[in-house]
Amino acid sequence: MDSLQNIFTLIAHQGFNVSTLVCIDQFTNDILNGRTNLTRFNLQEHAGLCSADSVLIGAYTIACYARASLETSSDVATSQASPTNWEIDAKQEELVQQWAEKKGCWFPNFESLSISAFGPKIAQGAEAIVFYKTGDTSVVKERTSIYATLGRAFEAIVLHNTLFPETQMKVIGFTRDSDGLFRTILTQPYVECERLATKEEIDNMVAAKGFRDNHDGQGVNYVGDRLYLEDMHPANVFIDKVSAKPICNDCIVKFI
Repeated sequence: MDSLQNIFTLIAHQGFNVSTLVCIDQFTNDILNGRTNLTRFNLQEHAGLCSADSVLIGAYTIACYARASLETSSDVATSQASPTNWEIDAKQEELVQQWAEKKGCWFPNFESLSISAFGPKIAQGAEAIVFYKTGDTSVVKERTSIYATLGRAFEAIVLHNTLFPETQMKVIGFTRDSDGLFRTILTQPYVECERLATKEEIDNMVAAKGFRDNHDGQGVNYVGDRLYLEDMHPANVFIDKVSAKPICNDCIVKFI
């Protein structure tokens, strides 16, 4: 925690200069090597954090600073209301972009680069655009946030990796699309779909992970002791052609 506070102090006083970047890199390496942790995540979730790799860890650290700096400002100015999710999200996007540009993982022209580098677009939904080059073992996703803040979207990647290691997401960078939307660029194992999973198959899969239907009438949302699962419909869960088991390639995951 002292290391994290040191990073917060460096960002506040020096911005993203060389010393700050080195400190963030060291903190990231300490997490990857098991020398430190983030209290937000339990031991199993830390494995999900590490599998998302160093870019996600660094960006999540910046997002945590952005939230903390706004909340501290509100505490100091007692007449000021707590920051809204919109304010937190805007600040997180701003600072993560500044850090990513310095770090070399900001791709300003990703849309023009993606097809030649990663293959044609094979799918597009509300949250992600998916690119795939025939023969590759992974797809590349350009993923926008449908969460309250960018930090929560980063947490969702960690939690997805924790629950569904067979389709772990690895963050490689960030961009803004032609509409100005902040997007996270990540890779994910390519899984060949045999067919869409049934409701019963999805129920059984998440039950084995400690979740139950929340009975909201939609049939696609589940609750556990610590987490919510949403949007678990067949387009996001299908039967893997190789293993013949249900595979979740995307869903909404949140802390309770």
